[in-house]
Amino acid sequence: MAFSLFLAAGGLILFTLYYTAHWLERYEIRRRMKRENGCLPPKKLPQRDPFLGTDIVLQNLKAARNYGFLNLLRSRHASHGLTFTTNTYLRTTVNTCDPTLIQNVLSFQFQDFGMGPLRRKSASPLLGRGIFTTDDEVWAHQRALIRPSFVRAQVTDFSIFGRHVDQLIALIARCDYKVDLQQLFFRMVLDSNSEYMFGESVGLMSETASGLATTFHHALDYAQQGTILRLRLGNLMFAHSDRKFRDSCRTVHAYAEKFVGKALEFRRQQALRADEEKAEEGRAREKYVFLNELAKDTDDPILLRDQIVNMLLAARDTTAGLLAFVFFMLARRPDVWAKLRANVLEHYCEPLTYEALTQMAYLRYVVHEIALRLFPPIATNSRMANKDTVLPVGGGPDGNSPLFVAKNNVITYSTFVMHRRKELFGEDAEEFRPERWESLRPGWDFLPFNGGPRICPGQKFALTESSYTIARLLHAFSDIENLDPTEWREQLTLSLTLNNGVQCRLTPAT
Repeated sequence: MAFSLFLAAGGLILFTLYYTAHWLERYEIRRRMKRENGCLPPKKLPQRDPFLGTDIVLQNLKAARNYGFLNLLRSRHASHGLTFTTNTYLRTTVNTCDPTLIQNVLSFQFQDFGMGPLRRKSASPLLGRGIFTTDDEVWAHQRALIRPSFVRAQVTDFSIFGRHVDQLIALIARCDYKVDLQQLFFRMVLDSNSEYMFGESVGLMSETASGLATTFHHALDYAQQGTILRLRLGNLMFAHSDRKFRDSCRTVHAYAEKFVGKALEFRRQQALRADEEKAEEGRAREKYVFLNELAKDTDDPILLRDQIVNMLLAARDTTAGLLAFVFFMLARRPDVWAKLRANVLEHYCEPLTYEALTQMAYLRYVVHEIALRLFPPIATNSRMANKDTVLPVGGGPDGNSPLFVAKNNVITYSTFVMHRRKELFGEDAEEFRPERWESLRPGWDFLPFNGGPRICPGQKFALTESSYTIARLLHAFSDIENLDPTEWREQLTLSLTLNNGVQCRLTPAT
């Protein structure tokens, strides 16, 4: 017994000595790295709890509950500069709205940063091993499968968009023209983009929409809310115990299984027809359907499901949120509505073409101003350092000195805050003024679709679909009346939308 205790004590001592020696070695390497690169410590957000940062986490959660998380970020940056750090539960987070720092993280030093295990863990119950949670070769392979879906020939084919916008206009009429446009946009975009990506529409706009589709739609909303809450909890996400969240994730996965079955059946049919197709070398090129390409790539049903869920989420939220913010502002600015409608009608044709859309310059200005600058789809984002590294800015009291970032530290950046900086967009940066885009040519200070290798591959698709929908609606309706006297309230999950929706009344054109 005594000998066993002696061995245990000896082992503990050896482990302690090894750990201490390793810590001292790492400390010296980092100290030398900082000195050689001229790094200075960044500003720190004052914390009552400087070790665990419980006060910061509680502030974040309270602000989110009160629809004010983005304004909290703005106030912090206003008080503490472009870049500052917070410490929460033994993890340092660098918070920034500095375009130079963001450019280095997303582009120049792309290999030094990734999604990281924290993000994967928070999102895995919903998104699994999809493109939004993976890194390196896995991510690159998934992106390569997605990119052909957004070639110009497919993006500018309005046959699918057109049918679903027709359904939207008919549904508005059935509602006697008094609607929450945001809810309708979410349904229409999911219908349209599921048909585009998977060859079959979810069918939410139909008068005979299935209960399964509606249940999936609501479950996806709740699952996203739980995912962002887990991300905010960080290392405390083990405390997130929400049965409805788990049930919602299972509902989403169960609905995606329908497309998994379709993909596996396509794979089986492809195998049967393989020899026949090899003989048809001269046959016409088929339209690229993402689901079919997934099926060719793998027969793993879980991997197929994860990719499908990731794309269903991407296919719905970004474009629907973009459309919602445009009409939220148009309902409050009749002068802009009138000017935009005149621009649309000047170039409108039947059927509406991509070439006609490109002539609607004021439409482009409105979309850029509202939905991309003032209310960017991804208002906040983050990356985790996968090794010790140095960024050229962010350190020192003015944020202009090199900044040391330790492995596993997180960089959180806010495009919402950056896009409203007066030194970047003028003294009227808070104002809605589409005309600024007549001459404005921003760079890394304007990132509605991210930047670098992980820039959104579907940005042209989202902008084209949104512009087409806006033009069709302004042609179909002569006026819009705001029915909601309140200011906008943020609904911040994995993307930015409106908690109070777009309550309005539309007047049909005569």
